[in-house]
Amino acid sequence: QVQLVESGGGLVQAGGSLRLSCAASGLTFNDYAMGWFPQAPGKEREFVAGVNWIGTTTYADSVKGRFTISRDSAKKTVFLQMNSLKTEDTAVYYCAADNTWGTPRETRSGYKYWGQGTQVTVSS
Repeated sequence: QVQLVESGGGLVQAGGSLRLSCAASGLTFNDYAMGWFPQAPGKEREFVAGVNWIGTTTYADSVKGRFTISRDSAKKTVFLQMNSLKTEDTAVYYCAADNTWGTPRETRSGYKYWGQGTQVTVSS
């Protein structure tokens, strides 16, 4: 049974930082690219960052230079370091796994497994 469990969300002031974690179990971690998808109220779940098994990363333009995705294969965990947070970053952040060795996809399709999400709230 595959499980993705996110943690690290919370309330932070604009300009602050948070580090999200997503622990995976029940899958061969290096067979999967991992992605982060925030979903704000009333909006679609959208891609912000992805990393594959050799560390190739992709980012949405809105977070380039502010967010950094990384993974620890030994711990089967993917991280999202979020700096210079803005109020518009407020969302539930979902971790997802895509069964590919290639460049992380920037759309939801193809991501097979999803976590339950962790809330990030950025106040002004």
